[in-house]
Amino acid sequence: MKTWRGLGAALVAVAIAGGAVACSSSDDGDGSTGGSGGGTYAIWDPYPQFNDDSAWVKLLKSCGTSAGVTVERTGYDTTDLTNKALLAAQQDNSPDVLIIDNPVISTLAEAGALTTTEETKLDTSAMEPNLLGAGQSGGKTYGVPIGANTLALYYNKDLLAKAGVDVASVKDWTSLTVALAKVKGAGKKGITFSAIGTEEGSFQFLPWFWGSGAQLTALDSPQAVSALTLWTEWLRNGYAPNSVINNTQTTSWQEFASGDYAFSENGTWQLANAEKLDFEYGIIPIPASSGGTAPAPTGGEFVSIPVQSKTDRYATSQKLVSCLTNADNLLTTDTTLSYIAPVAAVQDKQVAADAKLKVWVEAVKAAKGRTGDNLGTKYPKISEPLWTAMQAALSGAKTPQEALSAAQATAAGATK
Repeated sequence: MKTWRGLGAALVAVAIAGGAVACSSSDDGDGSTGGSGGGTYAIWDPYPQFNDDSAWVKLLKSCGTSAGVTVERTGYDTTDLTNKALLAAQQDNSPDVLIIDNPVISTLAEAGALTTTEETKLDTSAMEPNLLGAGQSGGKTYGVPIGANTLALYYNKDLLAKAGVDVASVKDWTSLTVALAKVKGAGKKGITFSAIGTEEGSFQFLPWFWGSGAQLTALDSPQAVSALTLWTEWLRNGYAPNSVINNTQTTSWQEFASGDYAFSENGTWQLANAEKLDFEYGIIPIPASSGGTAPAPTGGEFVSIPVQSKTDRYATSQKLVSCLTNADNLLTTDTTLSYIAPVAAVQDKQVAADAKLKVWVEAVKAAKGRTGDNLGTKYPKISEPLWTAMQAALSGAKTPQEALSAAQATAAGATK
């Protein structure tokens, strides 16, 4: 199941080109749609893998029934959904409910395509503040999180045991590096991750970047340099393979699945694959530089209400969103999507049902949105210089300091 959703493409500025968009529920040409008195309401989501017989689509339909309307659902690939959402907003032809990758919220909000939760009276009080932050821009909230995924470290129990490594000793960067050295000394490979020159690479680097205490507004800070130096030295010492420079999160997982690596940085979306491994595995949070859990970036979607010219539709749209994000339905949906719920009480139920999710709940509690800290649409203009710096340093073309100094100059110029 694909639960990481094309982060890079969703973050770049989208050029709106001509083309037809499926008629949404705001078109009353057939007289079948309208305000709160029944009719048809359109929901667009980024889950094209689910067909009409799936539990997800049945939930959408049942929420429509509860609200007294018929739901017309369309599933798109994330990139396609972003393009179509922007074009539909331009044409005043938006769906009534839009489920969208969280980094795209600020782009759509800036384009004037989304209502605020204050306008549509959506209740977000039960949502974890750090997860809600990914859907906020300019002090306003533009939707409700449906769930989150993030990153942690999978580890090979058998391999660590043979290398004489007690995983409980891995609490910070120093102890992790010591563990990698022991694994290499035992003739095995240390850690694999994705450092590809795309948003996927930035996504994987951010726990180390933030875990150093660095801020995205200062890419060349001493803390940031320490994070990139950590990765660079791992490659230089043979603790991580040179293949990380081209690894996606999928190819990195395949390396770990070979059984040759002690650790793999990857996400909740690999849990089903982890159960198929030929060896025993465990999971620990990514450690911050001096200990504790590093803030990792959040993936996952928000349920938002796009702007409609017929504002009387918002009351029913609000009912649909509230149905999709209530505690009972969140538990079912987040289990299906391999997400951690955005509500503490539901997180507790997930852990009660599957103890292995405890580490993921801890990771999500420490996580943060990439567009947070009021970065909004500035984030992609920072992320690209960051992944460019990663590539330069890991390939040996520049030192970490040189690479990040150049990145900061580029990002500062682009975000003026």
